[in-house]
Parts: sequence; structure tokens; C-alpha cells
Amino acid sequence: MSKEVVVIGGGAAGMMAAISAAEGGASVTLLEPNERLGKKLNITGKGRCNLTNNTGIQELMANIPRNGKFLYSAFSRFNAQDTMAFFEDLGVPLKTERGNRVFPVSDRAFDVSAALERRLKKLRVRLVRDRAKTLEVAEGRIQGVLGERERYMAEAVVLAAGGVSYPATGSTGEGHRMAREAGHTVTPLRGSLVPLRDFGVGKTLQGLSLRNVGLTVFEESRKIYADFGELLFTHFGLSGPLILSASAHMRRFGERAYRLEIDLKPALEERVLDKRLLADFKKYSNQDFCNALDDLLPKKIIPAVIRISGIDPHQKAHDITREQRHSLGKVLKHFPVVIAGPCPVTDAIVTSGGVEVREVNPTTLESKIVKGLYFAGEILDADAYTGGFNLQIAWSTGRAAGISAADKG
Repeated sequence: MSKEVVVIGGGAAGMMAAISAAEGGASVTLLEPNERLGKKLNITGKGRCNLTNNTGIQELMANIPRNGKFLYSAFSRFNAQDTMAFFEDLGVPLKTERGNRVFPVSDRAFDVSAALERRLKKLRVRLVRDRAKTLEVAEGRIQGVLGERERYMAEAVVLAAGGVSYPATGSTGEGHRMAREAGHTVTPLRGSLVPLRDFGVGKTLQGLSLRNVGLTVFEESRKIYADFGELLFTHFGLSGPLILSASAHMRRFGERAYRLEIDLKPALEERVLDKRLLADFKKYSNQDFCNALDDLLPKKIIPAVIRISGIDPHQKAHDITREQRHSLGKVLKHFPVVIAGPCPVTDAIVTSGGVEVREVNPTTLESKIVKGLYFAGEILDADAYTGGFNLQIAWSTGRAAGISAADKG
């Protein structure tokens, strides 16, 4: 007789767990209250679904700032290349782009979720539109799940209910509540890969997108992160790929102060930039300084650059001194933004914090507290940087949890 397994959550980790358990011979019920499976998966990568990063295990772990070692076993059993082979076998051709980011050739996240749904149907996984409310535990062993609509008996349960980011997709924190009720510790939950609030610069530059700029993050006076790419000024502060990645390193808001420096001209060394400024000031020699930067910068950021430089905007370009020019160059290479804090966790791409991993077996993903209870995906206290790494955590932990849950040993 096949083993009864219930998977809570129809996201990336939950679908992978359900598929893996069914492939292992279990009779699987997948509980998901949303109309569609993979609701959050379908909006990842701006709807393109960056489903993994085409790299090795050590590089995967290097991109997980918290509890990466815990994931070593899961990554060893199902790595990025395994993920790619899995989806291509399901009929989803893949491509690798800059930074080893892997996307479907179609650039459609729906193709990924649809392939998973087809596999679930082929394996006869029972999909039930119900919201899990309580884990039923007796004498330290899982007995089943109580949903809003009915009770589901189970010899094993995989809890893959996500975090608390993007609650409209179903990540409401209910999984963490159930884990606590079962006796698990849940570390503080906050947003990671989240936009940042500043002290007003963003509002004056709202709508300005900067590409090919450098970004350096300072915690107090210590440099903690640097990268190159694209960012966006918004009504509340800053967003965009560079900012989301940077936020994953800014983990001590309330304890430490953070500031950013934006290199507006990373391709130009300071001496080369100074020559460029000299040429522009010669070209616009009889115009006001505020009108001499149009060739160098987007018009929207010019007033902010001038204000920070301390140069009179109506001083003639030919009167700009060497010292003033160097002051301007410093602003262009180190445009400052002081960060007030992160946006709410509900605006984050992923949740940082979750079920304490010391209470979970890293090989099987089984609870050390409740026999037959397994965890997968964002519910665990492990999150990564952008680039497909968070979805790889979902695939690897879902695979390990599903296989282990189906095991009759």
C-alpha cells in the first residue's frame, strides 16, 4: 500500500516536493488555496522566471548569505544542472544569460508552472483547493492536516507554504504559525531582495532609471557590498536589480546606519572624467554651469549633482576652478544616498528568516521535533541573492523533502 503524503503549498518548492514524492511511489495530496498553482513563480524574473543559476555547488552556497552550509546536502542531491535537465525533460527549453541566469527560451514563467502542473497530473497527484489550518500531531509524530474544508490523514507532511513576502500570492505566514504550533522555532521574519527607503533624494528623482552604474554599500563606515548594473529612483527611495541585491547584505537596520554611493560614470577613471569635464566646460564656456552638464548626465539628476557639489548653478562654465571641477568629479563617482530603511516585507521578493534550520535534518529535510514532518522552500531560514539562487533552494529542498517523505524506511 502506497504511503499517504500531504504537501502544503503549491508554489515552486511544494510542486517539486509533490512530484518527487509521487515519483517515489507515494499517494500525494497537494493543498493549495489559490486558483492557480505557482502564483508567485509566475511573476518571478518580471514574468520570465529566472529558475536557477548555471553554476556549481560552491558558487550556489557563496550566494546564500545565511545558512548556506545547511543546504549543501540538498544541493549535492539536486544541483543547478539537475534542475535544468529536469525542466528540459518536461519540455521547457532553457537558455543561460548574463551572470549564468537561466530562463526558459520562451521568456514565459507560465511555461515553467504549466510543465510542473502537467507532471503533477501525469503522476496523479490529488490537487485540492483548500487552505491548511493545523498540523495534527500525536506522540511526536505527524498524523495529518486539518484544512478549512476537510481533514487529510497523512503519514508524512511537507510544509512548503512560503514566507511572508508578496502575500497576495498566498505567502501569508500561515506556514510559520503551523511550524511554531508544532514546536519549532521561527527566526525573525523580514524582507530580503527588497526596495529601500531613503531620506528624500528618491522623491526628487522619481522615475529616473540609471543603467550601467556602480553601487557601493556602507554599513557605518565599512564597505560591505559593491556591484554594477541598473537601479531606479522611486517616490519612496530606490529599487531595481542593483538595489534588490544590495538589500540582502543590509541585515542590521535599527542597529546600524547604511548609506550608498553611486558611481554615475564607472567607465571613466577620475583623470579621464576630469578631461571630459574640461572638454564639456570648453564647449559650453559661455553658459551657466547648470546648463553645461547636459551631455554628461540625465537632465533629471543634474540639479541634485549641482546641489551636492556646492557649485553655484549660475556660475559660468569657463569660470569653474580646478578645485570645483574635482569636487564635481567626486560627486559623479560617489553620489551619496542615505538609507532610512527597507520597504515592508510584503514588498520583498523573498523572506529572510523562518524555521530554525538547526531543528531540521539537512539531508532529509525532516523535522527533528516531529516525526514525518518535512520542510521545503522559503519557509526555512535560508535565502539567497538574486540570480536564480532562491528558486534553486526551492527545487533542491523540495526534491529532498519529497523523496524523503515518500520513503517507507
